[in-house]
Amino acid sequence: MASFIIEGGHKLHGEIVPQGAKNEVLQILCATLLTDEEVVVSNVPDILDVNNLIQLLRDMGVTVSRLGTDTYSFKADNIDLAYLDTPEFLQRCSKLRGSVMLVGPLVARFGRAVIAKPGGDKIGRRRLDTHFYGIQKLNARFDYDSHRGVFTITAQKLKGTSMLLDEASVTGTANIVMASVLADGVTTIYNAACEPYVQQLCHMLNRMGARISGIASNLLTIEGVKSLKGCSHRVLPDMIEVGSFIGMAAMTGSEITIKDVSYKNLGIIPESFRRLGIRLEQQGDDIYLPSQSHYEIESFLDGSIMTIADAPWPGLTPDLLSVLLVVATQAKGSVLIHQKMFESRLFFVDKLIDMGAQIILCDPHRAVVIGHDHNFRLRGGNLVSPDIRAGIALLIAALGAEGVSRIHNIEQIDRGYQHIEQRLTALGAHITRVE
Repeated sequence: MASFIIEGGHKLHGEIVPQGAKNEVLQILCATLLTDEEVVVSNVPDILDVNNLIQLLRDMGVTVSRLGTDTYSFKADNIDLAYLDTPEFLQRCSKLRGSVMLVGPLVARFGRAVIAKPGGDKIGRRRLDTHFYGIQKLNARFDYDSHRGVFTITAQKLKGTSMLLDEASVTGTANIVMASVLADGVTTIYNAACEPYVQQLCHMLNRMGARISGIASNLLTIEGVKSLKGCSHRVLPDMIEVGSFIGMAAMTGSEITIKDVSYKNLGIIPESFRRLGIRLEQQGDDIYLPSQSHYEIESFLDGSIMTIADAPWPGLTPDLLSVLLVVATQAKGSVLIHQKMFESRLFFVDKLIDMGAQIILCDPHRAVVIGHDHNFRLRGGNLVSPDIRAGIALLIAALGAEGVSRIHNIEQIDRGYQHIEQRLTALGAHITRVE
């Protein structure tokens, strides 16, 4: 197990380019199974979850070629369906949350999918009901072997239908869309997720010959087609990494420029940091962050305490609440962080309290942060990364802390952030990886 050793208190300076979006590319890679023609995907991040999914596709029979540093071609013209029943495939699926999105493409094109109950971050209950409800509505049959923890999904032919999802699940919507594009007839999905990741998937599928309308809304209409062709697709910059870099600059009082962020696809993220008093400027498609020694949290118009909460798009992504919480520890003022979607995502705050942060954990979903206003810095600590987003939040805390911190279980950070210590060291951070 690897660890980071971080010497805090060093300012960052320079330019940094965000990686490709992890949450988008996992959907895009699964969608390459929908055609036997070549699909070229660029701006693919070199991170653990993505690399594991690429290898899984290879083992399923997809011909994968690396065309450049961040560009791959995929050709799924010789899929080994027997491999889906092997213990090796099921074990690897159980360790990769994104593997659940293999179900839609496999059932749509081959009429059968097998998937183990997927793993991923331990951030609370992450049910699969939306995925299975939607694909069942398309005329698929689900069988669950509770002893093995394995789902088998079969369908002679998927049939278009209308459905109202009980939650606007991003991966659930993606899975259902990928199943619908090859179904007979028309499918309508109401209360669909409309994040930029889902928009990107739909645009790519349309370039492949699908007929999807209502993109960027919560009502998608899909006219099924007989087959799809190949295409080229470029993945968006990762909005979570953009937000993480904003948090790092604020926490360390640094001046940095984040390049090529696709600003129009950041939604409410820049404004959420501004509510904490952080100054940031849009310069074309870049974000410039001047050095700030103080930043003050806004209050609501009636003077009540600011609340920052996650919500389905175009609301604030839950993946950035951990970063916003850490940044608030050095602000002037107080804020209530309300994590609505996952009940275990705030449990990392005990590590911040040990570092000297003033945080009241009200319940599994809410924490009140009382900012230090930089009157004293956090202390370095011995930390453990419980999940991807808490891991990067702890790294941000350590960069702004006084003294040396050690973060264990950084494989969690590697799952979502590409060569993070090398890229931050180039900006002036002092981070060492220790095996």
